[in-house]
Amino acid sequence: MALTEDRIGGVDTEPTGATPMRVRKRNGDLEPVDVNKIVKAVERCAVNLHGVDPMRVATRTISGLCDGATTEELDELSIRTSAALIVEEPNYSRLAARLLATVIDKEVRNQDIHSFSQSVSMGLEQGVIGAEVAEFVATNARKLNDTVEGDRDHLFEFFGLRTVYDRYLLRHPENRRVVETPQYFFLRVACGLSTCPDEAINFYRLISSLQYLPSSPTLFNSGTVHPQMSSCYLLDSPEDSLEGIYRRYTDIAQLSKFAGGIGVAWHRIRSKGSLIRGTNGLSNGIVPWLKTLDSSVAAVNQGGRRKGAACVYLETWHADIENFLELRENTGDPIRRTHNLNLANWIPDLFMERVEKDWQWSLFDPHKVPHLTDLYGSEFESAYQRAEEEGIYERQVSARELYSRMMRSLAQTGNGWMTFKDASNTKCNQTGTDGRVVHLSNLCTEILEVTDQSETAVCNLGSVNLSSLVVDSAFDFERLAEVVRLAVPFLDRVVDINYYPTPEAHTSNSAWRPVGLGLMGLQDVFFKLGLPFDSPEARDLSRRISEEIYFNALWASTDLAEAAGPHPNFAITRAAGGDLQFDLWGVEPTDPARWDALRDRISEHGLRNSLLIAIAPTATIASIAGCCECIEPQVSNLFKRETLSGEFMQ
Repeated sequence: MALTEDRIGGVDTEPTGATPMRVRKRNGDLEPVDVNKIVKAVERCAVNLHGVDPMRVATRTISGLCDGATTEELDELSIRTSAALIVEEPNYSRLAARLLATVIDKEVRNQDIHSFSQSVSMGLEQGVIGAEVAEFVATNARKLNDTVEGDRDHLFEFFGLRTVYDRYLLRHPENRRVVETPQYFFLRVACGLSTCPDEAINFYRLISSLQYLPSSPTLFNSGTVHPQMSSCYLLDSPEDSLEGIYRRYTDIAQLSKFAGGIGVAWHRIRSKGSLIRGTNGLSNGIVPWLKTLDSSVAAVNQGGRRKGAACVYLETWHADIENFLELRENTGDPIRRTHNLNLANWIPDLFMERVEKDWQWSLFDPHKVPHLTDLYGSEFESAYQRAEEEGIYERQVSARELYSRMMRSLAQTGNGWMTFKDASNTKCNQTGTDGRVVHLSNLCTEILEVTDQSETAVCNLGSVNLSSLVVDSAFDFERLAEVVRLAVPFLDRVVDINYYPTPEAHTSNSAWRPVGLGLMGLQDVFFKLGLPFDSPEARDLSRRISEEIYFNALWASTDLAEAAGPHPNFAITRAAGGDLQFDLWGVEPTDPARWDALRDRISEHGLRNSLLIAIAPTATIASIAGCCECIEPQVSNLFKRETLSGEFMQ
């Protein structure tokens, strides 16, 4: 229960003659503070939390309170007081989360919202909930209202719930108060992805248990008037024209507006000094264009919920590659720096061979060799060497020196990371036929999809919380299979009900139906099982977990294909030719017999989705789930996070 005005008044505990500390109630009246009632309020939230001292929290709260403070300020102070003690006892994180949950509940109830259906009705009235979802909820109101499990708020850590409160819960457009509790939020997300109440209830129970969470765009927008639920958009390089570049700016702004992360190639834009025949002038190269994009990304901030984000990919043979590597440096001309864009190198194998041999590397103006962008492997190598023989390069540099600059940029700025063009194309399921080329990865480099001027690649993400699947000192593989087979159909459904900011995104997503199921909390699993992160036992467990996720995701996709047909481009994928990912990498699965049965199903029914696995960073949803990010190790026993919601000790 929150520290509200109806629980603060009481016996004056101040000594006779002293001026009592007072708080201001919602109606404006002043009332003496009663420490005992504050202690009891904290005690109610501290049940079963070992090592938590409610009296300590209450007295510290009072000592930080000024006379005449509002009850809302008192609630916030008690939460921050609890959070400040996390460094001494981790359970104070749970206490702070429970105190915050009561504040959220109070904020919702004070708007006369006492059930999930009332929350959705309010959202519809205020223009934030979609009419279709509102009708679905109204039709099944009693069943859905009875589904809400308020006690599941106790699963949150403070950082996770604070993030949900500040950035995910829907707010009244005018007074900016939240109109849904965390459990209403989860059920709203489930209803936005469901066709019947039983589906919604099952999915709600899954995500509210924190065993699986969809990506942030799905959590932001499911059930709303603009249900843009895809995480990633990959855009081919704009055409080398004024119209093409500004059209790409517009596309990126529209996609970012609705919470999409952006990956964009810039391979086709001519380099500095290239002749512009239309004006008989010389090009300024890619830097001024990327500076404009940098400002646009900063301005379009995903609805105010998180910063806009984009990653620009550039081929290593581009003549402006050296200027590209300087874009994130903290010194130099600020006009030629882009501090909001992420940068990635798109590297052919030929470059790495020349680095090893310490040979020269030729840099080209893409206006003279436009075909290089659409080639990989031996075809790229032949075309590149032919262009060298023709002498149409702008200049030649030492491959090893350029590689050193790339590594130095990565070490100093964390940007200009390495992505490998040939491996990306030979391993991608979508490049099973000639003419289909991967030109880049996404913002976080976890997916690979083909792109061209008519297709903006899309991916819908979600991640399994492995930490929640450790039961009685053992990993529950059966539950993992259940979670994966439940999650994949909901990821697939996003393709059909998604709001697409651009027609090119709709075209691509409908044809390929890619989804990206990932994982988080791997480090937590190792902690719970007492395994060092780099031990052979940990590696074996990690491999088995990954294999189980891939196997069950494929099986779920064949089930969907059996019911609704394979995705339209299935026939031109590598899977249609019998190659699964471990085949392409030369890895033997642990149980070939069951994989043979799965291959038979794929041969018979096809796959509903061209892509299924994506190991996303899970920077935010891992915080919501209260686990370590992605497949990453714990970086420290104690560290501070700085986010849009503030600073947090973990």
